[in-house]
Amino acid sequence: MQNHTIASVREAFTSGEKSAVDIVTSYLDCIAEQDRTINAFITVDQDYALAQAKKLDEKLAAGEPLGRLAGVPIALKDNLSTVGLRTTCASKMLENYQPIFNAHVVERLIAEDAVIIGKTNMDEFAMGATTETSYFGPTLNPLDTGHVPGGSSGGSAAAIAADMVPVALGSDTGGSIRQPAAYCGIYGLKPTYGVVSRYGCVAFGSSLDQIGPMGHSVADLATTLSVIAGYDHRDANSLPEERPDYEAALQTDMKGKRIGIPEEMLNAATNPAIRDAVMEAADIYRHLGAEVETCHLAYLEESIPTYYLIATAEASSNLARFDGVRYGLRVDGKDVISMFKETRREGFGEEVKRRIMLGTYALSAGYYDAFYLKSLKVRRLIQDAFKDLFKTYDALLTPTAIQVAPALHENLDAVEAYRQDLLTCPVNLAGLPGLSMPFGQLNGLPIGLQLIGNVRGDETLIGFAAALERYMTEVSA
Repeated sequence: MQNHTIASVREAFTSGEKSAVDIVTSYLDCIAEQDRTINAFITVDQDYALAQAKKLDEKLAAGEPLGRLAGVPIALKDNLSTVGLRTTCASKMLENYQPIFNAHVVERLIAEDAVIIGKTNMDEFAMGATTETSYFGPTLNPLDTGHVPGGSSGGSAAAIAADMVPVALGSDTGGSIRQPAAYCGIYGLKPTYGVVSRYGCVAFGSSLDQIGPMGHSVADLATTLSVIAGYDHRDANSLPEERPDYEAALQTDMKGKRIGIPEEMLNAATNPAIRDAVMEAADIYRHLGAEVETCHLAYLEESIPTYYLIATAEASSNLARFDGVRYGLRVDGKDVISMFKETRREGFGEEVKRRIMLGTYALSAGYYDAFYLKSLKVRRLIQDAFKDLFKTYDALLTPTAIQVAPALHENLDAVEAYRQDLLTCPVNLAGLPGLSMPFGQLNGLPIGLQLIGNVRGDETLIGFAAALERYMTEVSA
């Protein structure tokens, strides 16, 4: 079932063309065939997936109402809690952790009859941009296995790109949905902070984390977001109920819409072909009736140190719970303190340890004001810079990443590796929605375009991306 969308899979099931068991079996066969090489999944639960599919076949036969995702196999990033299915965060620390509750998004998916097929690989505790920091080994890019799929949601992106699933969920703290979507040539959406509940998502940076959909089309993003979005009292930052019709936004008319291209973000791309792709998309939007012009975004260069101070500080706090006492790995020592030390030394990988140490330092007495407090002030300046732009523009158009997918094991130094988030992390700092879509190639690898919207402008991004997607489909037909 190559490049099948949610709509085509659901139609095949509800029309009786294929049973849910047949659909799920075909995807399980694809996983069995390809994942020995790609390593997109940490856990695949064949028995559970087929049991879900069998129940759906019975439900269809009985004439019962079916959910919006009926019969659609879906993969979940392995930091989303699932009852009966281990949730490892790609870490030795949680290698055998079995949650006793489902994440809010998992509850929503099950309620709409999605078939959860497994949990995908990721950078350990979502800390990385290549999916190479996973305790379970790196994920390879299905488009070229000599390259990374991006991260930290690289397993979800690779699973879709390899047609192992039609849709998946990822999480995005500084670009972890959009960047792997760009590297793997698929679509990915980081919603406005608070539109999707974080309940049940193992926390990395609590003020930055957001769960979102990844798929083969803009419509896949719209349908999945319609299912998982909404208020949840268990997440203190969940936004009050306001449910736009994301699927209706797919028919957006671009006439009279205004799009800005921040020159600082455009020029950050390392290759002229990426900048050319952005300008080609801009020409298409003009052809469709939109007004497009360049603009300026202040504090772009400051976003990386700001992001990494805030994210590591929050990670230091959030990961303090992994101490060998309550859950996860426990390595015994001669006393409680040595048990804490040995558990965390053995349980965490090098990148996680680096970020915990950075965050702990930034929060320590004597350095809090100089580092963490100052980063919060700069974050506010970044938010204000975006606010100023959205007084003029409906959306911003940028590259998703500064380059196409790097080679596997390229081993960038930490500073250069962190710089890969330059075009995505400002969106998280400001709590805005961001969408990545494929647009052209460079040396056989996909280029990603990013659309950035104002707070609660998720449907705007869906509409703008759908208009470009529709035009490209018509031109290539």
